[in-house]
Amino acid sequence: MPQTADEPDAVAVRTWCALALDALGREREAIDAINVYPVADGDTGTNLYLTVESAAAAVEAVFAAHETGTSVPSAADAVRAMAHGALIGARGNSGTILAQLLRGMAGVLAEGTGGDRMRLALDRAAAWARDAVAHPVEGTVLTVADRAAAAAGRAAPGADTAEVARAAYEGARAALDATPGQLPALARAGVVDAGGRGLVTLLGALVQAVSGRAPERPYEAVPFVPPPAGDAECPAADGDGESGPAFEVIYLLEAGDEAVERLRARLDALGDSLVVVGGDGLWNVHVHVDDAGAAVEAGVEAGRPYRIRITHFAADRTHARPEPARRAVVAVVPGEGLAALCREAGATTVLARPGEPPASGELVDAIRRAHAREVVLLPNDADLRHTAAAAAEQARAQGVRVAVVPTRAAVQGIAALAVHEPDRSFDEDVVAMTAAAGATRYAELAVAERQSWTSAGICQAGDILGLIDGDVAVIGQDVPATARKVLDRMLAAGGELVTLVLGENTPPLLADSLEQHVREAHLAVDTTTYQGGHQGAPLLIGVE
Repeated sequence: MPQTADEPDAVAVRTWCALALDALGREREAIDAINVYPVADGDTGTNLYLTVESAAAAVEAVFAAHETGTSVPSAADAVRAMAHGALIGARGNSGTILAQLLRGMAGVLAEGTGGDRMRLALDRAAAWARDAVAHPVEGTVLTVADRAAAAAGRAAPGADTAEVARAAYEGARAALDATPGQLPALARAGVVDAGGRGLVTLLGALVQAVSGRAPERPYEAVPFVPPPAGDAECPAADGDGESGPAFEVIYLLEAGDEAVERLRARLDALGDSLVVVGGDGLWNVHVHVDDAGAAVEAGVEAGRPYRIRITHFAADRTHARPEPARRAVVAVVPGEGLAALCREAGATTVLARPGEPPASGELVDAIRRAHAREVVLLPNDADLRHTAAAAAEQARAQGVRVAVVPTRAAVQGIAALAVHEPDRSFDEDVVAMTAAAGATRYAELAVAERQSWTSAGICQAGDILGLIDGDVAVIGQDVPATARKVLDRMLAAGGELVTLVLGENTPPLLADSLEQHVREAHLAVDTTTYQGGHQGAPLLIGVE
């Protein structure tokens, strides 16, 4: 839905995220293929896609919160959600810089709209992104962002939002084509900067979102002929992405400004490609180091690091299209019933008994048992994110390419496993599985052990608690009635498929009654039921 050019609102922000995600999905492999700087690991397109996916999901969550009423979110709410989503979901060097670009834009657009605000937003975005990088390099996405902002500033006085966005897009296109002449690694490979190309794609989506029309000139790379050796226009540079530290370390960090400044100095001494973005107590930290433990310890000293991701470049670089390799999925499951289901689908399983979460060593053993060069790990529990990350890092050090899909519940793992296709590229498979998991809301029923305060009120010992996405949403007296209320709440936001996973002590007719309730109250919604066995919770629910 196009907006008036002078007043882009929350719907325009939502549209921009959707268009950008769709465009990056189409161009992801092409962007991955030209990724040679700062590390030739072939994942820039994938990282940008996953970062924008997180931004889009945050915006959708804001809209979902308003669906029960007649209003829509404000533009300020939408752009702040977009920036926050990108910050917490940023992947890799390129995704971290993109998160800061969006944060810079959001800080301006949250205060007003129109052409002049868009100029200022693009200018602040470029400045903040450059400030976030410890050692800015020309010929990268930073240069493309600078030129886009400069071109927006040259738009005609009184230009509306769409005209300013078009000017920025054209400026970014021209800057991108010039990047090989600025960065030797690009010149030798005969490619433009991958992160810069991703930014051009995002700006093209912005033009379409605020004007209703895609850019008249879709981007096509201008063929680049490397200059003769020694040409002064393409000087040599120290470090060109061909070698460097062994690990990429990324984590979210809760810390104050002064602690983060000390952290920057310490990480800068440990490695390179340092990017620290964020503010207001929440930061995303990215660095390439040889001592991954020291980088994490520095975060611990600065504040509270979490969502820690460590990638071993020697095991994970692609440089070119990887040779076909056998791929496996390792899934943590809460009960033997789901374990059998996942094994039928070809997964190696790790049983998480009630109150006994698996340790990282058990996950590493399961990865080894899978006997695969490529492994997708499904932790299926929000509390296992650090354990899964540690196991993945250990397995990568042993030469296994591992990707962790951040599934927070078993039903998300089932959704991810359903779209797993080992014949497609590893990155494409991971993106598809991540998208399927992210599109699945999850819930579970639990029995209260004692009186306590919850987000839904005070519960008594023996009450049935309905938890949606990890938070108590319903307090009931029996399983069937509580389950119906949970389903109604979840389906109020839409859905096409309900997955029910029954515990071993669940009333035998519960599945039939819930399936009938869904058929009668929510037309065109299908229901699938599985027996979970001894899984702790009497009922697990997924809504896709």
